[in-house]
Amino acid sequence: MRRRSFIQSIAGLTVVSSVIASCHRQRVIGGSVIGASSHTGHLLRDKRFAAPVSTTEHAVVIVGGGISGLSAARHLHRQGIRDIVILDLEKEMGGNAACGKNDVSAYPWGAHYVPIPNNDLTEYIDFMRECGVITSDAAAALPAYNDYYICFDPEERLYINGQWQEGLIPHFGVPAPEKAQIQQFLDKMQAFRLAKGQDGKDAFAIPLDHSSKDPAFTQLDSLTMKQWLQQQGLTSPYLQWYVNYCTRDDYGTPYDQISAWIGIHYFASRKGKGSNAAHHDVLTWPEGNGWLAAHLKKELQPYFRNEALVARIQQENDTLAIDYFDVKESRLKRIKAQQCILAVPQFVAARILQDEARIQKVHQHIQYAPWMVANITTKELNERTGPPLSWDNVIYDSPSLGYVEATHQEIKQGIHRRNLTYYLPLTNHTPLEERKAALERTHAEWVQLIVADLEKVHSNITDAIEEVNVMIWGHAMAKPVPGMAHGTIRQELAAAVNDRLHFAHTDLAGNSIFEEAFYQGLSAAKKVMTHLSGNI
Repeated sequence: MRRRSFIQSIAGLTVVSSVIASCHRQRVIGGSVIGASSHTGHLLRDKRFAAPVSTTEHAVVIVGGGISGLSAARHLHRQGIRDIVILDLEKEMGGNAACGKNDVSAYPWGAHYVPIPNNDLTEYIDFMRECGVITSDAAAALPAYNDYYICFDPEERLYINGQWQEGLIPHFGVPAPEKAQIQQFLDKMQAFRLAKGQDGKDAFAIPLDHSSKDPAFTQLDSLTMKQWLQQQGLTSPYLQWYVNYCTRDDYGTPYDQISAWIGIHYFASRKGKGSNAAHHDVLTWPEGNGWLAAHLKKELQPYFRNEALVARIQQENDTLAIDYFDVKESRLKRIKAQQCILAVPQFVAARILQDEARIQKVHQHIQYAPWMVANITTKELNERTGPPLSWDNVIYDSPSLGYVEATHQEIKQGIHRRNLTYYLPLTNHTPLEERKAALERTHAEWVQLIVADLEKVHSNITDAIEEVNVMIWGHAMAKPVPGMAHGTIRQELAAAVNDRLHFAHTDLAGNSIFEEAFYQGLSAAKKVMTHLSGNI
């Protein structure tokens, strides 16, 4: 998602203009290549720090202001804990729920929706009620969801065999035998959705660790999703494309690499039901999950220390010494804390702890998927035959996941300019190779890639584009490969250190979705409450 000069910019922002050919002339397309604070983050790897210039004391330090960290802080705050510090490298808290805004609308830089929650997720549903997403009280038989937040129609369309079709499951121009295979697959997923193990638990639940441990299901974690499809005789290219699209969409991981158990979990774990919504409905906002992050942050602003790179954490007698680099002041500072939550990916946590054994274990067992996300401001677009512009717009056999129309939920008439959020998981080569290549690409190269993809469906895309801004997520999420869900590595890495240092992140959940992040934070906060001592 990035360019050479991105890595040189401590602010993570490079303003450029790209020139592309259009009708025998050249157009300048403005925009930026932006990203997480890569240069500053690499200081952690390179260990360029002096001694701390100051020391303060606090009860709890949370490292990482993504959804897990914010969820943990919110719970502690609600329990009366006020002596909290949240340290985060970025200028804005929120992690991969990051978002932006221009004169057209807000737009997401990462996660852009959540499905209807499963009804047994009590704390999460309470949060949704607090946000106004659920409008009914707790006594209602089924939650009523705010109609303005349920994705409006038309929701999804797929460009396939020369025209748009409604929905993302291929059907236009698909031969009857392949349609039959697709239906077989959907029937199997429905059976898994209803299945329970010998232990009485749902075969596929959220959080993931609430799922059944019945070997009849957990053995699926020993093979890839593609292998499972082959075993089932589900060989339709249209079906295999669809499954691969889904695993790349949610996990940044192709179906020939992802665990079959996780792949099935994608289809079988959603069971939520509302009085006006079903499990397949989604909740979304122009800024995507940044809307939810903003609600998590509401009471927490006094605890924030942004642009703070945590360099190391060490045990000192009965406290933890947490050294962080204050980017704005270019100085190293120290906090002594009773309890700490590391709400960061494990490849970062291992370096902060200066734990070589953990570094090697993470390197051996966890790979992180890189992504490119682009926000494209356009004027009116030419359309192909079929359903009109939808919220989610996907092109069959494209390397991208298509685009989400960020203005879809806007309640206004006559929208003539739009923000399209374009998603491209970088999966052609190893994550390391993809990260290196992404950092070397120029803004012009990214624009050319995007235009070449979208002009298949919008013939005037070159002339319609006003601006393209690109973001690279170098380590967007852990790839849930076979053995990740039901092996031992997650439990080993999640174990608290001396009952003072706790971990909370979706790479420990094995599943990078909002609910997992929410409950990772909640679980860590409850552990902190158990071990806090003295006056807070």
